Amino acid sequence: MLTDAQPLTLSGYEPLTPEQRTEFLERGVVLVRGALSEDHRQRLESAVDRVYAEEQAAGRVRDDGVLHLLGFLPRDEQFGELLTHPTVFPYLWGVAGWNIYSHHNHLDVTPPARSAEAPSWGWHQDGYRQNSDPETLDPTQPRPMLSLKVGYVLSDLSRTGRGATKVIPGSHLRNTLERPADNTDPFNAVEITAEPGDAFIFDRRLWHSRSPNMSAVTRKMLFVGYTYRWIRPLDDMPIDRTSAWWHNRTPVQRQLLGESPDTINYWGVKWNGYVDEDIPLRRELRERGLLDRSIPWLR
Repeated sequence: MLTDAQPLTLSGYEPLTPEQRTEFLERGVVLVRGALSEDHRQRLESAVDRVYAEEQAAGRVRDDGVLHLLGFLPRDEQFGELLTHPTVFPYLWGVAGWNIYSHHNHLDVTPPARSAEAPSWGWHQDGYRQNSDPETLDPTQPRPMLSLKVGYVLSDLSRTGRGATKVIPGSHLRNTLERPADNTDPFNAVEITAEPGDAFIFDRRLWHSRSPNMSAVTRKMLFVGYTYRWIRPLDDMPIDRTSAWWHNRTPVQRQLLGESPDTINYWGVKWNGYVDEDIPLRRELRERGLLDRSIPWLR
């Protein structure tokens, strides 16, 4: 599915249409064209370049120039604003609900490969033990979604061979994926070719893979993952709560960074067992009339 975004006119609280929700639940992925304005994309790319230089100076960039940096959000003011970016945020609360936060986020820089890569098998579903611990013995019963991820495209990935993410639309409803003996891609795999400033959102169960960057373009991506607040964080992401960066975050963004008054609040309720109406994203949706008892995660 493709959508044309208008960043300057959106609030982030435009409800999904039933058709948008159904299509995402069926395909497991959506591409949002123009999710970032060109000015915003440039500012983000400048922040990525600065962080890359810092990591390189500290000796934390691989010998081949690849950087996969976890928990990058506090590294720049521009990054913190991505938590509620209006062109994609409706998909996050519209599909996962109001009791969510960012448990996992990473900054990726992939320079051109120095040599051709032999075919290797990189296809996977996100979640590690989430693919085993809640397993069902019924092969026709999909695993639970549990998390979503947004990928912001900062470089020109409009042609194949530039290291873009490969996906199999609809594969999130299958728990297994047949692996060819020669490690070639499944026949129905597609590479997400995207323009600078586009974004894509996908269900963590969607079978996906990295691809080699055989071009002259350095691939630069930002990924922000969201899951339920009762799931533990994946990244070690220390935040200085006395910093200007933290001070500049909205109540909803602070929720998305893991803030909570007590442990039971992560479960969406108060100690009396009733829903906590003061959870920032729930309060925001309630005040805008966006809670919907016909949708379990928006009750």
